[in-house]
Amino acid sequence: MSEQKPYIVSARKYRPATFKTVVGQKSLTSTLKNAIDSNRLAQAYLFCGPRGVGKTSCARIFAKTINCLSPTSDGEACGVCESCKAIERGNSFNLVELDAASNNSVDDIRSITEQVNVPPQNGRYRVFIIDEVHMLSNAAFNAFLKTLEEPPKNVVFILATTEKHKVIPTILSRCQIYDFKRITVNDMIDHLEYVAKEEGIAAERDALGIIALKADGAMRDALSIFDQVAASSRGNITYSSTLDNLNVLDYDYYFRLVDAFRAGDVTTALLIYKEIRDKGFDSLFLVNGLAAHIRDLMVAADARTLPLLETSQEIAGKYAEQSKLLPAQWYYAAIKLLSDCDLNYRTATGKRLLVELTLIRLCQLLKPATPPFDSLDRPLPLNDPASTPHTAAAPPTPPAPKAVSSPRETAPKPAEPAPKPTAPAPQPQQAAPAPPQRRAAKGAVRPTAFRLNEKPDKGNTPVNRLEQRSAPINPEGFAAAWNEFIVRNPSLHILVNAMRGAKPQPAENNVYRIVVDHPAQLQAFELSMPRLLEYLRDSLSNDLLTLRVEVAEAQPSNKHLPPKEFLRKVVEENPAMGNLLRVINGELI
Repeated sequence: MSEQKPYIVSARKYRPATFKTVVGQKSLTSTLKNAIDSNRLAQAYLFCGPRGVGKTSCARIFAKTINCLSPTSDGEACGVCESCKAIERGNSFNLVELDAASNNSVDDIRSITEQVNVPPQNGRYRVFIIDEVHMLSNAAFNAFLKTLEEPPKNVVFILATTEKHKVIPTILSRCQIYDFKRITVNDMIDHLEYVAKEEGIAAERDALGIIALKADGAMRDALSIFDQVAASSRGNITYSSTLDNLNVLDYDYYFRLVDAFRAGDVTTALLIYKEIRDKGFDSLFLVNGLAAHIRDLMVAADARTLPLLETSQEIAGKYAEQSKLLPAQWYYAAIKLLSDCDLNYRTATGKRLLVELTLIRLCQLLKPATPPFDSLDRPLPLNDPASTPHTAAAPPTPPAPKAVSSPRETAPKPAEPAPKPTAPAPQPQQAAPAPPQRRAAKGAVRPTAFRLNEKPDKGNTPVNRLEQRSAPINPEGFAAAWNEFIVRNPSLHILVNAMRGAKPQPAENNVYRIVVDHPAQLQAFELSMPRLLEYLRDSLSNDLLTLRVEVAEAQPSNKHLPPKEFLRKVVEENPAMGNLLRVINGELI
């Protein structure tokens, strides 16, 4: 029975051994190779960047290359000489590695500084690699400064860190700094395809794209996830098995949700949400994933921002196709709604209801609800709720005909039937529900609803978001709308009492002056002013209406006088009383 070879994880087995096998750092490795080829080596290097992008691997390759006894023509280490083999085996005296995460004291650095005077064996340089150098203590940093600045000519220090900002400036100033970038998704997919081919594993490219996205720019993480998925799928990595193994939500759900939002299909959006919940995904996971998906759609909509799209080329094509179907403003509004949902999710009692409400609002961005249900802040009409939206919006319009009919002019002729021929004059006011409808649609904009490129139906007033209403306001119509707001909002006790006692008077053009008795009533007006103004403007079809509330000046009160002064004042104001006191020889005491 043959002895089975020990299993080696892919992250170790396929660790880069030469500069050309380093994934995603082509410009950086070219710079290092040129420095070696021109013999312009610095005494200290600092490799910094995210985890798993090849910092330590490049440091080892650099050490092997500068000590190679017979380098290749393209500047790579040969891998067959004694020096290269010793470094690969890990027993070379020319390469010393220190993990600063667990060896961060002054004594650990002193052991390094004592070894720098030992000459190299079977090579030209001794290379000291200090990994996670930011973990060194301040005392260790200070003990290392002198040696780092003036080491022996055959010594090279390579420091590696994921947090460059934690390295003290005096260390940074003594090093050549190389910033490693995150590895792109396409580069990781290509390398994973190579690994799968070498291991004899069948792998779909879409599945490898999911692994690359999950790795978040770290090649080491991608190889570890690859091993995990390969083990669970028994050597056949498919898209569906990868999704199940990594607990990742399929892109298709997000694309279907956006299609439902575009069509205004609330039912489909809620059913897709139920489907996602039934698969065991957390609602907050959906909210954040959907926000990221819409962000990627926004990025794909403009060719200038395509480099910001971190996904495979196949998925990028789907993003570009769907992004053409939505206006740019929709993305901003949708992301704002999802961001608000994320902020409120942790404190919400009904978390599922909060997410469902957010999905409904997303469906209404391009297809707002009809008045009067388009604004949550607008009070519902008091008439039959089963009536149509046009009849429901009718109560605010009765005062308008009064402004047109001009009762003062017709008052001298109350019995004449002559005004009947002028009956068509109120017709524009019969169409007055249309301006409130436009305003109601504006109400739906708060915070995010809007309508773009939509042709009006025949017989309906076209919606114009930029139109400003400025119908004339007469005192009778204002009083009717004022009293109707009182009837519709009995719960606002302080405001309603103040409104009943106040007598609004026109002050300037479209400005009404309201005088209240005390500051509490003024505060009630200030707190409910947006709601009151919105109602009055909708009822009177005038967006320029303004209310100016003031507190009445305090009336001078009678000063309370002492009894003697009070009697003296009475005597002064009543001469007869003064004569009586003189007759009886009386005195005020």
